[in-house]
Amino acid sequence: DLARELTPVGQQQARAMADWLRACLPSSVVCASPALRAQQTAAAWGAPIQTEAVLSPEAAAQDLIAWLQVTLSPVPLILVGHQPILGQVAAGLMTGQCAPWAVKKGAIWWLQRRERELGAGQWVLRAVLSPAELASCK
Repeated sequence: DLARELTPVGQQQARAMADWLRACLPSSVVCASPALRAQQTAAAWGAPIQTEAVLSPEAAAQDLIAWLQVTLSPVPLILVGHQPILGQVAAGLMTGQCAPWAVKKGAIWWLQRRERELGAGQWVLRAVLSPAELASCK
């Protein structure tokens, strides 16, 4: 359902996510699914949006993981996508297995890649915040 819009609650959550992320990651690239609700969520950031088909609802988690591995960016990437793909990608990056991890709508999962010896990369979970936690940060 690529044409479904954000609800008023979704719009409020998008603004809260954008406010929190801007404070933590002021220089970032926002990548979003072509779905309208993802574009509206990303627009709350107030910066140009890079639309990526690999973030669309029908994309495969393995394709997104492969894309992330070749899209090395000097600045953080903020991904705006969908379940179950985002949960599978988080599991795949953290454990090597694309398990069905639940990612709540409007939540932030902050994963960071760090390099170990001789280019052996590792993904580290920095933060997980639900929409309710974001609202309480104000």
